[in-house]
Amino acid sequence: MRHAGLKYAAALSAIFATTAQAQDSNQELAKKLANPIASMISVPFQFNYDRGYGPNDGNKSTLNIQPVIPFSLNADWNIISRTIVPVTSQNDIAGPSGSQFGLGDTLQSFFFSPAKPTESGIIWGVGPAFLIPTATDDLLGGEKWGIGPTVVVLKQEGEWTYGALANHIWSFAGSDERNDISSTFLQPFLSYTTKDAWTFTLNTESTYDWEADEWSVPINFNISKLFTIDKQPISFGAGLRYWAAAPDNGPEGLGFRMTLTFLFPQ
Repeated sequence: MRHAGLKYAAALSAIFATTAQAQDSNQELAKKLANPIASMISVPFQFNYDRGYGPNDGNKSTLNIQPVIPFSLNADWNIISRTIVPVTSQNDIAGPSGSQFGLGDTLQSFFFSPAKPTESGIIWGVGPAFLIPTATDDLLGGEKWGIGPTVVVLKQEGEWTYGALANHIWSFAGSDERNDISSTFLQPFLSYTTKDAWTFTLNTESTYDWEADEWSVPINFNISKLFTIDKQPISFGAGLRYWAAAPDNGPEGLGFRMTLTFLFPQ
């Protein structure tokens, strides 16, 4: 009986150890996901719903497909590819403008980033960003090609991740009938990841349109959980966004966000 008891205790210990290791692994993956330039392939699907556009209280639903793919240049440097492809359904966003559905313009960014953080723990990346006019409808994009710099700086300490991502896009080609683009994007972010892989994130995704002299400032709060299904790490999250500032034609009030991310650790 004593030997049976010892075997049972050993089995329980192994189960608890495996569970603890899985939690540690999920927490580390969740922390990597909080890093925009982590050396890990991920494919986020981000759904946003916003309302209050124009005099007809128009609404917009956007699914952003955002694959992140790292490439190793050598032992010291990586290139991180970040792509944002929006699929949008909208209604009366410019007065009685009807409904549109299709692709929006694609934003493609490349970050040159050191393979390891600095001695003080800073993680950073810098590179070019490209705006590609892939919109399938006039009201879904700007019909302009754009280019500019992008940069991200962050630090991870314990359960905390904090930093900022920014870019600026100037248009250089495209339809002469459409307005030129000169737009600055600022995304400071703060997140806390628990040992059981819950992540609480607060950020803004502010845009300043230098041509129109207008700010768009949504403040986002999101809660996500990373879990594993048949060895596939997946993160699911949901949250609210509040429009602290927006152009005269909207959006306004509260919006909604959901995220589903597939992770492919190397």
